[in-house]
Amino acid sequence: MSNYRQKWFYLILLSMIWGSSFILIKKGLVGLTDYQLGSLRIVLTSLILFAVGFRSIREIKRKHWLWVAISGFVSSFFPPFLFAMAQNHIDSGITSVLNSTTPLNTVIVGSLLFAIGATKRQLLGVVIGFVGTLLLIYGGLNLFEQAQAVDSLNGEMNYWYSGFVLLATIGYAFNVNIIKKYLNDISALAVTTGNFIFVFLPGLIILYFSGFFETILSSREMQISAGYIVILSLIGTALAKVVFNKLVQISSPVFASSVTYTMPIVAVGWGLVDGEQFNILQALAAAVILTGVYLSNKRQ
Repeated sequence: MSNYRQKWFYLILLSMIWGSSFILIKKGLVGLTDYQLGSLRIVLTSLILFAVGFRSIREIKRKHWLWVAISGFVSSFFPPFLFAMAQNHIDSGITSVLNSTTPLNTVIVGSLLFAIGATKRQLLGVVIGFVGTLLLIYGGLNLFEQAQAVDSLNGEMNYWYSGFVLLATIGYAFNVNIIKKYLNDISALAVTTGNFIFVFLPGLIILYFSGFFETILSSREMQISAGYIVILSLIGTALAKVVFNKLVQISSPVFASSVTYTMPIVAVGWGLVDGEQFNILQALAAAVILTGVYLSNKRQ
């Protein structure tokens, strides 16, 4: 298969994997609490990475460790809990669209805190993306007020919890800028494995005190939900990382980043199949956000 066909195959595969992660979180929350889900995801992903990437940590020098630790907490510790808490109250499709604001926040954080310059086009993309985010949240609130939408997990949906998703994307934005400025001379596998060295123990402690081990053997519902998180950790993290790295190798970072535009399509599709609602205003808002993301990533 030629590189041209391969890159499109990998892009579609990655979109399916990452776009499906939000519905897996939703299914996981049926039998698990948000703290159980977040900590289980951290622990399982840590074990997978330790098995395949432990040798790579020899690349990490003394000057790197502080930034590896900070990177780990902002990208791999807090976001799993924030996404789980948010999806207790908002639909998986909405979460995926809000997650696509990560490139916008990367531009903002890089410009304000890391002295990484931004073009006028990128700043325009940030403004457009911000307007789209406000429209998306407003559309969700309007949908709730008019239709009195009911969430299958916790009753009434509360779109103010969208803030948790945005907070997670800010963490991702810090992570990208930290890697770009301070960790660019070591491999992605070394950085990621190093991240989980720091977050594994806190994740395991939270999982232990969440009551997970006390009830998992006696609760069929918890076992099914935990199965979804096993799939999320194995496929959505380990396999997806390999696919993404391969995609970058045979194409370009710009082409690989276009997965940001295709993930929400898959996620919203899963949400609609699962009975979620997505109104016209929210669809318009999603288009506005993705336009902003496109402008912020487009080369001059």
